[in-house]
Amino acid sequence: MDDPAFRGAAELVEAIRTRKLSSRELVDHYLARIDKINPALNAVVTLDIERARQRADDADRALARGESWGPLHGLPITVKDVFETAGIRTTSGAPMFSDHVPTTDAVAVERLKAAGAVLMGKTNTPMFAGDSQSYNAIFGTTNNPWDLARSPGGSSGGSAVAIAAGLSALELGSDIGGSIRGPAHCCGIYGIKPTFGIVPLRGHVPPMPGTLADVDIAVAGPIARSADDLDLALQVLGGPTEERTVAWHFELPPPRHKAIGEYRVAAWLDDPLFSIDSEVRAPLEAAADALRRAGAKVDDRARPAISFAKVDYIYNRLVLPLVSGGLPPEQFAAIAKLADAAPADSTDATVFEARAITIRHRDWLAVNEAREQMRVRWDNFFRNYDVLLCPVMSVAAIAHDHSEPIEQRMLMVNGSRRSYWSAILPWARLASTAYLPATAAPVGKTSSGLPVGVQIIGPYLEDRTTIDFARKLADVIGGYERPPGY
Repeated sequence: MDDPAFRGAAELVEAIRTRKLSSRELVDHYLARIDKINPALNAVVTLDIERARQRADDADRALARGESWGPLHGLPITVKDVFETAGIRTTSGAPMFSDHVPTTDAVAVERLKAAGAVLMGKTNTPMFAGDSQSYNAIFGTTNNPWDLARSPGGSSGGSAVAIAAGLSALELGSDIGGSIRGPAHCCGIYGIKPTFGIVPLRGHVPPMPGTLADVDIAVAGPIARSADDLDLALQVLGGPTEERTVAWHFELPPPRHKAIGEYRVAAWLDDPLFSIDSEVRAPLEAAADALRRAGAKVDDRARPAISFAKVDYIYNRLVLPLVSGGLPPEQFAAIAKLADAAPADSTDATVFEARAITIRHRDWLAVNEAREQMRVRWDNFFRNYDVLLCPVMSVAAIAHDHSEPIEQRMLMVNGSRRSYWSAILPWARLASTAYLPATAAPVGKTSSGLPVGVQIIGPYLEDRTTIDFARKLADVIGGYERPPGY
């Protein structure tokens, strides 16, 4: 890690503070790497070079005067191209927004900058963050640095590649169904889906620019090369929007334990309903064994009192209605007609989707109540266990597949064909549906050398416990590794 591009964000901030490295030197170093390496990866899609250099110079001059802007003073960062950035175009990978240049920053971006970060540019995402791969008609396809023929995951794929390949010191991603955790798993890095609601999503596209209402389940969170950097960034990003600070403040509880041997760990590493490919399961099981040897109390039979199938059902009934607001009236009417005309006992997937998109409010209330009942069961589970380890996805990074419709894509899991979404999304939905924090951390590689990550799910609002466990896991089995050739 002699190359400063691969050092941790916290380490780089300290180097800038102590004048061992200037912010301008670091910005120029990252920009040189982007110029050289990014063409093959296509992770960074928009740059703001002159303003980044100017802000870096200002950061260095401020330090010379004895001033500090905050915990990220002078740190070069990039952000996913779904967050509005003042004076820098924000497309969300959608042609309709190809010329959209906001006048204000998303709240999360504003907080990073207020803490001293230097924004260099934006990273790629699928159109409207709507796929688990990262490609769009404006910027093209982002490639995985571990294998250019494979996807880095999505929708924060460009973000993950920028971190994995040393093109940025810290990234801001978003997640509703694994969009931070999946790319972290595919690229061998760290990412956290925070507890729902603790990081404001205002200024994220979708929904439409200017929307103020919270989007159910969706979160913003950091992506980094270490658990320490996730902790640093989350302390900056977390907290209520300004109008809510009148009544309450933000303070996450500390990690539950100080030593790995004190952690009570549940390991749910496979399931008959959404089985895990053996190439992914092997590193997960090896990590659980290593934790046992390190003294952690690991129980591979413990499960929360929930139905995996029920989680999947609730998630879809809560998330699919979110797309309805962006549909033209005539399209929504056609979907509603399909939903109403089908037999009440229909099990057709298209009908299920139509009914979810056009769900009546009384039916949504029933689904939401089912979620609240499930959240109580999670709370009871975490009275006996500190974290739950589970897969992020059933497979490692997949070969690029942009065929349409998405629903007809297929993947191989243990030699059998599995539908695209069922191999990628279900395990991420466990935490998302219940508003729980989940940190993705690297645990090893497949026999062909592709990264494998684990999902560390923790109790509601105990994000720092999941981050701390990821930190201690790295002490046991090792953490981030630089992709070969980078």
